[in-house]
Amino acid sequence: MLVVMNDTKEYIIDKAFELFLSKSYEAVSISDISQAIGFTKGALYHHFTNKEELFKAVIDKYLTFVGVEADLDKVSLERYNELIIANVEKMLNKLFSNKAQFVPINYLTLIADGFRHYKGFAEEKEVFFNTEINKTKAVLDSLVKRGEIRSDIDTLAIARIYFSSTIGLAGNMLQNYSLQESLKSLKDQLSELAKLLKV
Repeated sequence: MLVVMNDTKEYIIDKAFELFLSKSYEAVSISDISQAIGFTKGALYHHFTNKEELFKAVIDKYLTFVGVEADLDKVSLERYNELIIANVEKMLNKLFSNKAQFVPINYLTLIADGFRHYKGFAEEKEVFFNTEINKTKAVLDSLVKRGEIRSDIDTLAIARIYFSSTIGLAGNMLQNYSLQESLKSLKDQLSELAKLLKV
């Protein structure tokens, strides 16, 4: 019975994701969700107490950010760039694995809805973002120390540029309308940045 219950919850989350993605949080009602999943509202409330709880489950499943894992003291700049690209690609593949029609603005709206309607989401992501910036700064500090990149740079400012380039992928998606083209654009940007930093 537990397996069926978990499968049902996942089914509801996946269907709600499609609705929140195509219409936004405000535009989706419990009735819309109930109709999309083919359950009564009572059956839906058996799994989720309200729309906000279901929305949180959608965000938790589809908007998971994972940090780059690397030996910060030993990784080369080229390898670190590769790890960033692989990490971003993994996150995007998870986000877009649902087979929902790819409309970049819908995904940006979903992310914005997460910040607006999921209490604690913004604070959690701020901690994550600062952690990733500090990781990149540690890599850059190590590379300066090892003489692999210029020593006349502000490593915190460059770490923020790295972060901005990664987050700027959203803009690339709006411009290119393609995940692969957006990833290529990010790869090109990080490659050019590496050239500027090299001794």
